Amino acid sequence: MTQKRTGRWHTEVSSGAGGPTPSSDSHEAPSAPSAPSAAPASQELLEGLTDPQRSAVVHTEGPVLILAAAGSGKTRVITRRIAYLISMGVPAWSILALTFTNKAAGEMRERVATILGGHESRAGRGLTVTTFHALCARLLRKHAASAGLKEDFTIYDTSDQSSLCKKVIESLQLATSNFPVRSVLSAISTAKNQLLDADAFAARAHDFSSKMVAKVYSGYTKALRGANAVDFDDLLLLTARALRDDARVRQACQDRWQYTMVDEYQDTNHAQFLIASLIAGGGGGGGGGGGGGASDAGASRVPNFCVVGDPDQSIYGWRGADIANILEFEEHYAGCRVITLGENFRSTAPILAVADTLIRNNKLRKHKDLFTRRAGGEPVEAALCRDERHEAELVVNWLKRLHDGGPSTKPAVNDSEAGAVAWKDMAIFYRTNALSRVVEDACRGAGIPYTIARGTAFFEREEVRSALGYLRVVANPADGVSLSRIINTPTRGIGDSTVEKIEAFADREGMPMLEAVRECVRDPELSGRSRNGCIKFLELVDGWTGGGTFMGEAISGSLADLVDRVVRESGLRDMYVKQAATSKNEADEQRIDNLDELVSSARQFELEYDPASDAANEAPQAGADPLGELVQTPPLLAMLRAYLESVTLVADADAVDPSQGSITLMTLHAAKGLEFHGVAIIGMEEGMLPHMRAISGYQSSEREMEEERRLCFVGVTRAMRRLLMTAAKYRTVRGMIDRTIPSRFLSEMPKEHMVISDQSDAYADLAGSEWDAEQADDANAEPAQPKAPARMATMNVPFPVGSSVRHPQFGVGVVRSVTPGVGARVEVEFKGVGRKTLVLEYARLTKIG
Repeated sequence: MTQKRTGRWHTEVSSGAGGPTPSSDSHEAPSAPSAPSAAPASQELLEGLTDPQRSAVVHTEGPVLILAAAGSGKTRVITRRIAYLISMGVPAWSILALTFTNKAAGEMRERVATILGGHESRAGRGLTVTTFHALCARLLRKHAASAGLKEDFTIYDTSDQSSLCKKVIESLQLATSNFPVRSVLSAISTAKNQLLDADAFAARAHDFSSKMVAKVYSGYTKALRGANAVDFDDLLLLTARALRDDARVRQACQDRWQYTMVDEYQDTNHAQFLIASLIAGGGGGGGGGGGGGASDAGASRVPNFCVVGDPDQSIYGWRGADIANILEFEEHYAGCRVITLGENFRSTAPILAVADTLIRNNKLRKHKDLFTRRAGGEPVEAALCRDERHEAELVVNWLKRLHDGGPSTKPAVNDSEAGAVAWKDMAIFYRTNALSRVVEDACRGAGIPYTIARGTAFFEREEVRSALGYLRVVANPADGVSLSRIINTPTRGIGDSTVEKIEAFADREGMPMLEAVRECVRDPELSGRSRNGCIKFLELVDGWTGGGTFMGEAISGSLADLVDRVVRESGLRDMYVKQAATSKNEADEQRIDNLDELVSSARQFELEYDPASDAANEAPQAGADPLGELVQTPPLLAMLRAYLESVTLVADADAVDPSQGSITLMTLHAAKGLEFHGVAIIGMEEGMLPHMRAISGYQSSEREMEEERRLCFVGVTRAMRRLLMTAAKYRTVRGMIDRTIPSRFLSEMPKEHMVISDQSDAYADLAGSEWDAEQADDANAEPAQPKAPARMATMNVPFPVGSSVRHPQFGVGVVRSVTPGVGARVEVEFKGVGRKTLVLEYARLTKIG
């Protein structure tokens, strides 16, 4: 299927050439070399920039740390910087820009293309703007041998990882109840991000649980390699190790990319830090090589390494991100230039004042003044609600008023920017997905269109996953997980017992599952029906991959034609056509549309695919390739692999479609990098935000609390014009109504820029009296009790304070307080259980004595 050829590539741009002279106020680092003055075209790229932004664009040589505050135009700076380098004569293929989401990478590519004259312009040919995972996937294709892989490896998504891990756990005769798949995979992921392989993890395992996880890790890794597959974390681990341990791989990357930029640097973990540092070269922390790189020529050069980020927006510590990477960047790179972008172009002054005052409570940060030149703006609103239903109702009404162009609160606040706000320009944020349910109900009840950002639903649909399963087997015949999924879809008479027999044979003989199918058809004990089904399946796959030319002469080399052929010849399309004709169900009709849409997505990918910017292919320049002979992958196969990677490597933020006419419901983590005219943040309570883990968990510490505060800061700074934060006095958790305490973060915000209201009294106007500011100043104090009307206070209460009661679940307790009125509640202290707040209507209490 492949043929070899020799290829050579080199760079003609030295690390100290091709850059402009920095502005006079740049406080040059001593090691930065001089460069020629900017050409007129380059000067045009600086128009409309602030002085700090201009400095960030023109300072192209040597290490640079750009501290970019929220809404400070960092994407504009990065794209202008790329275009500026190209305008100075730097070849586009020698520039690498890394970020974390496909959406961000796509936006950067689009902006650069527009600046350079559109997609027809060849000026940006070969430019690499991509995510860490996508870059690693392409590098591993090119340098598979150095990573211990075959170039046709498959990337397993979370579903595939779970299926494989579960099999390994069960093969070790461990119970998934004691070793949950998700928990085990999380431990393995953490280890990989710390560059610990299975052996290194096992060496550190000392208790029974960790030793068992180490065995699963070892078995899981063996199973992955047996299927010629990798998971998401392998992409980082194997790339980092190849760069660190193989001087040829490291030198090849350093020769190609003379200018390296990393966006959102505060979100990098140890593996990503090492990858970027080793590609950039130089530096005292990771750029030197950390296992062989110190002796490289790249270690002695001045790295053109630019990182952009904001320590105040580091919110992924729970998945391995290390804030120290950005805080200590200057220590790793001597003579580093630090440029601060503090001016915010997104939000109003009150919103920024709230955000700035909040984040100043953190200690792990690099201070920068957050400001805007835009005058005016409505105060930030905060409301205490009765419970989660009242909270959802209040938020929905607030959004409707914004949509209708009216004031958002009663009493009305002077809205200098009154006017209808489109649904798509508003969002509701929450700390955990569980909080979305009640809000969803309220949106449906109010007829408000909404979208939940929870990943790429399209590619998770059954019919699409089946089609992708076929394509993944075409790209990698050793992919056993995908093969098991589609070998009998549509039905070919290959039952579960036959599939299990094939899987067991493949495991026992240590061979790819497709080869095991070939062997099993010779088994005389295999039923005729199963044998015929297996033969038909093999003929299908061989028809797509046989002949040594990949797809033979049957198609013209179009990715869309390939996908269409697989969908048709596999029988998937006919299966759903028959299913729709029988059921007359719209959902089945949509399955056919989804398969057609998959072909369309392949067509779109093909139009946008640039082989010159694919790190798995050779650089477009002539010269010597330090790796010598390379395997030449058929172009269509290379494109198929790139396409499958693009649909596998996705993030929650990529699922947000700004063109949709609906509000967006999403977690605060997923909201990072986005902006909306109006934002509501719900669940601003102790235990919710900050999360309970940061307050009283076994890992709780000031470091975790600071990350929770940064998460709140990120949510606040997504709002452009209007911001509402809500807390519920009572919230139902695991079916029980609990009394809550407003978040300490609310008490850390400046009251002079806020309108705070206590709307928790059922007898008050929903936008009534202000929430007691003194109470809000004490994060540990319970909300002030609303005063009930006199007629309610004198009514007889069935369970007066001090009376003994019995509850069917909690047992015997003593009533400690009573809140009369509609939805009357009692607080009861139960023996061995503690205090519980119960709604009398549902409490099932009985009085004792």
